[in-house]
Amino acid sequence: MRVLIAPDKFKGTLTATEAARAIADGWHQIRPEDDLTLLPMADGGDGTASVLAEVLPDPQWVRVAAVDAIGRPHPGRYLRSHDTAVVELAEICGIALLDELQPMSSHTIGLGIVIAAALRAGVSRILIAPAGSASTDGGTGALAALGARFRGRDGLLPVGGEGLSSLVGVALDGLETLPEKGVDVLVDVDAPLYGPSGAAFVFGPQKGASDEQVAELDAGLRQLASVLGGEPEAPGAGAAGGVGYGLACWGARLVAGAEEIARLIGLDDVAREADVVITGEGRFDDTSLSGKACGHVLAVAGGVAGGGRGYVIAGSVADNQRGSHALDLTELAGSSDAARSDPARWLTQAAGDLARRDFGPR
Repeated sequence: MRVLIAPDKFKGTLTATEAARAIADGWHQIRPEDDLTLLPMADGGDGTASVLAEVLPDPQWVRVAAVDAIGRPHPGRYLRSHDTAVVELAEICGIALLDELQPMSSHTIGLGIVIAAALRAGVSRILIAPAGSASTDGGTGALAALGARFRGRDGLLPVGGEGLSSLVGVALDGLETLPEKGVDVLVDVDAPLYGPSGAAFVFGPQKGASDEQVAELDAGLRQLASVLGGEPEAPGAGAAGGVGYGLACWGARLVAGAEEIARLIGLDDVAREADVVITGEGRFDDTSLSGKACGHVLAVAGGVAGGGRGYVIAGSVADNQRGSHALDLTELAGSSDAARSDPARWLTQAAGDLARRDFGPR
């Protein structure tokens, strides 16, 4: 049989590439003659640049001196493939880089610094993977690093989301010019900029914001939209604390990250020829089916019911997503701690169990 293995990362434990290899090992132990194709997947979150580094031609990492989400010097980088640059926010000013969350003052200046460096290097297209941010600044930090000038009631605007409520003006005439082939922001959510389903209310608590701070951040994003204009209700505007919105005001396109990455790695063509498609991630739940890598892979495979060829192996599976198509490593290992302590082992075992259960040894 032809088997496509296309997992996302298992956040905090395995990269998408490591997960794909572990699944392949388990499958081959049971069915060594099958033809396996490994296509590690992403959707715009952390690990996206590394996934693309394996498939884009002549990939080169370019290092840039940048800052993290609270302004500390931090080594940034972008992936260059011919005239295309891939910039991953999580590597530069992501939440995982902070020991202590600072939801009001965290910013995206570092992201803008790296984007500007890629522009100066002469790239003609930029792909931005924005997920994993620590901030809710509406992308103002990145825009400032690209040449925008924001003005508060008392003059200069404080960095981060805490200053947005006092925003009274912005000058965009100093912004860097978009590259010839444009900038694509690879979003994995369809959240608008503000409101109950917007950046602050949905993602602010994950970044350490209290209820009062969430309300303040949301008010700041509303003020930003009233000054900057644009389309705050566009799907994906609320991605990465509003980075999607800010970069769209620069002229960037908001595109579905999973679909674009699938196109770049050639996933759809391989999936059409596959008898079985296996994906995976750390947590499989309702959100997995709404713009995430796993959901896209399963959709390409024909869904998970009615003859679909798709399976998912996850660190944990939500109760309402359980079924023969979903294998739960926490259940297999006996506990979440056990599954996380040696995820490659349990992924390998789960893949072997799946091959034996549904297809038999060969």
